[in-house]
Amino acid sequence: MIAGMHASEIAPLVLALLAAGALTGLLAGLFGVGGGAVTVPVLYELFRLAGVPDEARMPFCIGTSLAVIIPTSIRSLAAHRAKDAVEWGVLRAWAPSVLVGVLGASAVARFAAPTVFKVTFVIVAGFLALRLVFKRESRVLGSERPLSGTPIHASGFLIGAISALMGIGGGALGAMVLTSYGRSIRQAVGTSAGLGVLISLPGAVGYAIAGWSKAAQHPDIVALQLPLALGYVSLIGFMLLIPTSIAVAPVGARLAHRLPERTLELAFATFLLAMAGRFAMSLLSG
Repeated sequence: MIAGMHASEIAPLVLALLAAGALTGLLAGLFGVGGGAVTVPVLYELFRLAGVPDEARMPFCIGTSLAVIIPTSIRSLAAHRAKDAVEWGVLRAWAPSVLVGVLGASAVARFAAPTVFKVTFVIVAGFLALRLVFKRESRVLGSERPLSGTPIHASGFLIGAISALMGIGGGALGAMVLTSYGRSIRQAVGTSAGLGVLISLPGAVGYAIAGWSKAAQHPDIVALQLPLALGYVSLIGFMLLIPTSIAVAPVGARLAHRLPERTLELAFATFLLAMAGRFAMSLLSG
C-alpha cells in the first residue's frame, strides 16, 4: 500500500490513519454509523498519494472501509445496548434483505466505474443531510415499528446495497427509516448501529472476492497487487484504523445520549454535507 513512498511521507500518513480511526470511532458511537463516511475519504487521499490509479482506488477505499467497520460497529452496538437503545426486532427483520443488498452491490463492485461509487456517495449523503436540516415533525409514516412486509424488506435491500457501494455501515440510512416511523433520534441511532454488523462483514468479504476476481482477469492492473491486500481490502489500512476507532467508539455513544436531539441531528447533517462536498469536488475535477 505504501510501496514506493519515501520514509518522510509514511509517518504523516500513519498518524493521519490513527487520527482518522479515532474520528471514525467517535462518529460510530455518536451517530450510530460505521464511520465509513470518514474512512472512505481519508483512504481515498492515502491511495492517491500511494499512486493507486483511479480505476481501482474507490473499490479499495470501500472494501477497506467495510473491513474497518466490522469491529467498530460491534463496539458501538455494545455501547448502545448498554443504554437500552437497540430495537432487536427491527434488526432481525432487516437482516435477510440487507444481506441480499450487500451481496448484490459487492458483485457490482467488480464491474462498476469509479464514478458510480462517487455519485452514490454524493447523492445519498447530500439527501440525508438536507432531510435532517429541513426536518418536519409531521413527516412520520407510522407510529409502529416496520417489522414486516414490503417496507422493511425494501428498505433493508436498499440500505444494504447503497451502504456497500458507499463503504458505510448503513447507520444514516437506517436512522432515516426509523425516524420516519416515529422513533426518536437516540433510539434510531442505537438500533442503526446494529446495521454496521449486518453490512460490514459480508460486504468486506464480497469486496475481497471481487478484487481477487478482477486481479485474476486483469493481471496488468498493478494496483490490484498491493502488498498486504485481500482483493479490494487493504490490511495495512485496516490494522492502522482499527485500534483508535475501537477505543473511541464508546465515548461517542455516551456523548450521543447527553446532547440535545436537535443538536445531534444538525451535527450529523453538517458532517454528511462536508463528505458529500469532498466527493463532488472529486467528480468535477476528474
